[in-house]
Amino acid sequence: MRKIVHVDMDAFYASVEQRDNPSYRGKPLVVGGSPNQRGVVAAASYEARKFGIHSAMPSITAIAKCPGLIFVRPGFDVYREISAAIHAIFKRYSDLVEGVALDEAYLYVTENKQNITYASTIARHIKTAIFQETQLTATAGVSINKFLAKMASGQNKPNGLTVILPEDAIAFVEQLPIEKFHGIGEVTGAKMHSLGIDTGADLKQRSLIELTHHFGKAGHYYYKIARAEDDRPVEANRVRKSIGAENSFAQDLSDVGQILQELEQIAQIVEQRLEQHETRGRTLTLKVKFSDYQQLTRSKTILAPISELDTIFEIAKTLFLSIDLQNRSIRLLGISLSNLDNAKQTQVIQLPLFQNAGIIF
Repeated sequence: MRKIVHVDMDAFYASVEQRDNPSYRGKPLVVGGSPNQRGVVAAASYEARKFGIHSAMPSITAIAKCPGLIFVRPGFDVYREISAAIHAIFKRYSDLVEGVALDEAYLYVTENKQNITYASTIARHIKTAIFQETQLTATAGVSINKFLAKMASGQNKPNGLTVILPEDAIAFVEQLPIEKFHGIGEVTGAKMHSLGIDTGADLKQRSLIELTHHFGKAGHYYYKIARAEDDRPVEANRVRKSIGAENSFAQDLSDVGQILQELEQIAQIVEQRLEQHETRGRTLTLKVKFSDYQQLTRSKTILAPISELDTIFEIAKTLFLSIDLQNRSIRLLGISLSNLDNAKQTQVIQLPLFQNAGIIF
């Protein structure tokens, strides 16, 4: 058994802005582009979330839901500085830290620098240190694998701590509504509901053959997590080889104008993520999935690395317009950039799987 802690900062970008500007506190706020410039929400405060506002939502939709919404441009330099301080706290307990984003990380703590027996104690120490040193709150999840630790951290936000013990893992997954599963989005969740899969218990009843028939390669992942299984290691020093974003549509799109609007919104999210990671890319790949689940990609490599919205969108638009749609509608669009200008060989550390039956959390 392994002990893994997942730490997720609470509404990180928005909370930083509220911390640094007292006039924003207690008010609905989003970090992202202006609705006048067809911007996209990068993060929403908890006050804004009460109105149904969430990340990746078009800003014009967000302002319609909450007319008094405050918009703030991202301050990635500040976010990165705070993220570095948070990761320094993580390193007090383990060198095996996998940063997923500026505000999120997995820690492998089966063996840890402080020789602390309980992983939940480590999580509490980390949460306390983060608040004392940054005046920000974090939520933590503790369990035996990355999937369960991630699910645990989503149970009690904000400023929460949830532990899923080995003996409770199966029961926890079985009772979980399917839309709460990490890795199952709105569109996939709707398809599962149409197949009569409403909970983890329902998902567990489906065979691997059936799941791969309906969901392709992702069916293997769904089959395993329905059984609370996830053997992915915590990858320390992981370097991204690509950065991108995609969107599945509740209703298939066929109007070219609407498709290009959606493509521009995705390009804005990609731009935000490139800025967040302080990188640029030379190869842009457009991903298109049709209503019949057939998928194609188109790529273009250029001499100079790019990160600007206008260039990303224009290249993606050109690639899209080169596709013969053949009167087919589209269910998913995605844009990614690879050949990153800071890309290095990815280092993956394979972790031992300890078999201690009496493992303590």
